Amino acid sequence: MFTVIHVQSATEDVTWMCDQLNVPRASYYRSLETQPTATTVRHEQLTKAVQVVFKASEQIAGHRMVQQKLTAAGTEVSVGTVAAIMAENGWQAKRMRAFKRTTISDDSAPIFEDLLKRDFTAQAPGTKLVGDITYLRTDQGWLYLATVIDLYTRMVIGWSMTPHMKTTLIIDAMTMARDHGHLQTGAIFHSDHGSQYTSKAFGSWCRGNQIRQSMGMTGQCWDNAVAESFFSTLKNEFYHHYSFQTHKAARTAVMRYIEVFYNRWRPHTINAGLPPATALANYRQNQLQQKTAA
Repeated sequence: MFTVIHVQSATEDVTWMCDQLNVPRASYYRSLETQPTATTVRHEQLTKAVQVVFKASEQIAGHRMVQQKLTAAGTEVSVGTVAAIMAENGWQAKRMRAFKRTTISDDSAPIFEDLLKRDFTAQAPGTKLVGDITYLRTDQGWLYLATVIDLYTRMVIGWSMTPHMKTTLIIDAMTMARDHGHLQTGAIFHSDHGSQYTSKAFGSWCRGNQIRQSMGMTGQCWDNAVAESFFSTLKNEFYHHYSFQTHKAARTAVMRYIEVFYNRWRPHTINAGLPPATALANYRQNQLQQKTAA
C-alpha cells in the first residue's frame, strides 16, 4: 500500500491518497525511511548486471571488458563504477604474466619488405593479416599454435595446432582462413622472420594464393605486436590457469577460447567494444545495404 502511494506521489497529493486509503500520513512518511533510494536500487541492478557478465566470461573479464559488454548491451555505466562493484564483491579477473618467443630465424632465408611498418589498421576485412606461433604446455608434451589474425576486426580467422613446428602448421592456419572466405586477393600477410615463414613451401603457398608476404625487423617485437598480443591475452586470461593432460584436451579448450570466447564474445577496443565476429557481420551487412541502395 505504501509503495502505491510512493509511486503515485509524483502526480497525486499524498494527503488525499492517505485519506482515501484510510492510512495515517505519519505511518506513510515513516515507511519512506525504510524505502531503498533510487541510488541504492540502481547500484543493486548494476551489481547484478556486472555479476552476469563476469560469470559469463568464466572470470576472465576485467572491469574494462565488463563495462564494454554492458555498454554494448545498452546499460550505461562508467568504468570506475564497474571497477568499484567488482572490488566490493571480490570479483577479480584471472591474470598471469605469460609470453615467450618460439619462432627461430633462418639467417640464410629470404627476407620480405615490411609492408605494414607498424600500421596495424585496415580499411576492410581480409586485406591485412598478421600471424605467429606460440607453444602450449601439456602433460603429453608441447603443442604448438599458429594463428592468422585479421587487422580490420582482430578476428582469429585461421589457426592450427600440432605437436611440431613444421611449415605445415602455418600453412594449415592460412588454409583455414582462405577456405572460410577470409582472404582477399592481394592481401598482406605480416610475420616475423621465423624459419617457417621464410620457407620455400610457405612462400609458394602465398604466391599460389596471391598473398603478399611482409616481415618486420629482427628482434623488434613491436613490428608484429598484434599477433604477440593475442598470444599474451590467450595465456594470460585462459591457458595458464588450467592443466591439460593430453593434446586433444588442450586443443579442444583452445578452440573453444578462440571461436566461442575471443571471436564471438570478447569485446575489442578497435571495434568500439564489439567482438570481432560482430564487427565482421556489421561490415558485411553495411556492404550489402550499400550494394542494394546502389
